[in-house]
Amino acid sequence: MTTSELNRQLELILRGTVEVIQLDELKTKLAESLKEQRPLKIKAGFDPTAPDLHLGHTVLIQKLKHFQELGHQVIFLIGDFTGMIGDPTGVSETRVALTKEQVLANAKTYEQQIFKTLDPEKTRIEFNSRWMNGMRVDKMVELCSHYSVARMLERDDFSKRYRDQKHISVHEFLYPLVQGYDSVVLESDVELGGTDQKFNLLVGRDLQRNYGQKPQVVLTMPLLEGTDGVRKMSKSFGNYIALEDRPADMFGKLMSISDELMLRYYELLTVMNLEDIKRQHPMEAKMALAEQIVRQYHGSEAVEEAKADFQQRFQKRDFPDEPDAHVILTATDFSNPQDCSMPVVDVLMRTGLVPSKSESRRLISQGGVQVDGEKLADPNGMMSFEPDRPYPMKIGKRKFAIIEFKK
Repeated sequence: MTTSELNRQLELILRGTVEVIQLDELKTKLAESLKEQRPLKIKAGFDPTAPDLHLGHTVLIQKLKHFQELGHQVIFLIGDFTGMIGDPTGVSETRVALTKEQVLANAKTYEQQIFKTLDPEKTRIEFNSRWMNGMRVDKMVELCSHYSVARMLERDDFSKRYRDQKHISVHEFLYPLVQGYDSVVLESDVELGGTDQKFNLLVGRDLQRNYGQKPQVVLTMPLLEGTDGVRKMSKSFGNYIALEDRPADMFGKLMSISDELMLRYYELLTVMNLEDIKRQHPMEAKMALAEQIVRQYHGSEAVEEAKADFQQRFQKRDFPDEPDAHVILTATDFSNPQDCSMPVVDVLMRTGLVPSKSESRRLISQGGVQVDGEKLADPNGMMSFEPDRPYPMKIGKRKFAIIEFKK
């Protein structure tokens, strides 16, 4: 076992994570895994409460992929039993329980969708109904004896509802207990979850200790913001990108996100080097992100169709049939023909639609210049060009130009 391999694994595992409980335990588990050539058991649970997954769910799935690439055993746990209880996380009243038929129908779609990211040959799928449906009453009583009501009420969701005298059903206490017991049955070494799942994940650590096992390491991941860039991605907020979205719709939604959110998507949904991404023009980086994600969930052929659809809709929506200027650039226009980039201020001057460089800088600083629908922010920035691709430019409120680089 080499220190370099341990550090390599840690770097990938910790990418994008919010908290690790406990980091020293994770290092120890990884070191033992490498020394004994024994993969760690990595667990993540998903309740099939809706038929389709969205990119917010794939933050965990992508992290599972990281572990998978490092040679560890991934356990994708479908909570068909806990799904019928209903997760009390983040709710102000008791959830309506789903029927067994609804849960199983949703679970089937999950199996189909996760293998667009995970390797089916290296993924172990489990259903917690396998051990919970046959649990005898005395065993359930024993499980409940391992946790106190006082500990349950430490949880924010329960404490707020208790303080506000809102209804809390006894069966809701079973949810974190069953989730924790899943870790006992699976003997998980690491469990992943969103930051809102921290309480449930810690119950797993406690129960493993009580059942004589080494406690799992808890690794929490951030809740991915939706297309609005503010609230977490959710069907309830209408800011989600579903894995089953049409390729053109998925592409268009990704192109609509802000530059800041784009970098967050790169960090949490890909393994791309963020410093390399930051050196690209934001529009090019966003286009590459949209292409990558559409390709992952719909295949290469769908990418070109989605890209063409976006460009057609974009130009039709934002540009007049005859723009005010159509600038054709050639290799001789660039100081470095290998780089094919030019100061944005110079590009504006080429259009003939801005009287001076100082006015160009003022417009850019005030957010008055857009390229491909994205506002430019740096008056000293560069604009890079790909050959034979039109770059729609909006200058102020009423001026439009198309910039093209022809080899």
